[in-house]
Order: sequence, then C-alpha cells, then structure tokens
Amino acid sequence: MTGKLIVLEGLDGSGKGTQTKALYETLKARGARVMRVSFPNYGSDAAKLLDDYLHGAFGNDPADVNPYAASTFFAIDRYASFHLNWKQFYSEGGIIIADRYTTSNAIHQCAKLEKAQWNGFLDWLFKYEYEQLGLPVPDAVIYLRVDPEVSQKLMTGRYEGDEGKKDIHECNLPYLKQCRLAADYCTDYLHWRAVECIADGAMRSIDDIHAEVLSVTDAALA
Repeated sequence: MTGKLIVLEGLDGSGKGTQTKALYETLKARGARVMRVSFPNYGSDAAKLLDDYLHGAFGNDPADVNPYAASTFFAIDRYASFHLNWKQFYSEGGIIIADRYTTSNAIHQCAKLEKAQWNGFLDWLFKYEYEQLGLPVPDAVIYLRVDPEVSQKLMTGRYEGDEGKKDIHECNLPYLKQCRLAADYCTDYLHWRAVECIADGAMRSIDDIHAEVLSVTDAALA
C-alpha cells in the first residue's frame, strides 16, 4: 500500500509555506494521517551542496551552475529526506504534503535553458528522480501563481527589508520572470492545477486561497 503525495509549488514568495501548513492542519483536523515536508531540507548534510549553490559558492548568477548539476544537488536532498524521514509513513498509506518537490527543479532549471530544450530536460529530470532514484510521483501538483514583482515585495517583507538575506534565485528578478514562464509552461504541459493567487493586483486572502487548494486536494485524495 502506498500513500498520497500532494505538492504545493510556486515562485519564491508565493505563499507555499503558509498554504502547506494550512492544508496540513485542515487534513489533520479531519483525522487524516498526514505529514508535512519541505524542500530544501536546510540543515541536513544532504542539503549542503544546494545551500552552497543558493548562497553563491559556485557563482552569483543561477546560470553559473548548469541545470543538470543543480538538479542533482536538490535531488540528493529529496532522496535523503524520503529514505530517512517519510518513506515508511508514505508506504503505510500516509498523506504527504510537500512544500516544493522535483517540480521546483522543473521550474527553476528550465529557466536556464532555451524553450526548445525544456521538454528534453523535463524528460531527463523525471526519469532521474522518479525512476532512477525511486522517489514517489506526486498525485497532484498545485501551482500557486504569483507575479514575480509581487513575490519580490513579499520576500522583502519576509526579510524585513534586508535584501542581503535573499539567495541567488530570490534576488534575481529577470531570472524569476523566466521561472514564471517555465512554471506556466510546466503547468500546461504536465497538467498541474494552477491556483491564481493575485486578484486586482494584490494577493487574495490566505483563507480564500486555502479553500481552492483544499478543493484540488480533496479531488486528488478521492
């Protein structure tokens, strides 16, 4: 018996952590066997290379590290997390709510490539993580769609105006705009479910977004 894996995906500052927590709490209150995981798993030994990458050890531009190498950094973190933290819970039928997953590599690494290369990269990525590494395939991917300019403002608030706290992805608006294009493409190509988080130029309420996320999740769990 295997469980269910629900992934919340989106650009930096899109509210993934908030919505992951809200979804976890709602399902738990219903009596579901549910666990919440988040990637990157900062602080773990397996996340050391990706932490170095995000904080500029290999270059201050995301493009300084090619998408295949960068994807491997993140994939190793997920592999370790799965085997050490949630494999048994999942294999016994538990529900996993993930803040980011392989799908983040799809968005952030496609953004480094020409669009004509995206399908080939995605084929490689999912074969590598789901087949060769044996990581679970998500039952649903919920993409929280936010304009990069809005997400930048939200991140600035998160870091209390200290722009130096942003990693090399978060501080690079042109790169985030490319990520938005890649995310929209992946949503259509891979049949993710998009939740529009912006209405009239501002973020919708947390509760309003949560209701839509919960509806998509309920359908995936049915």
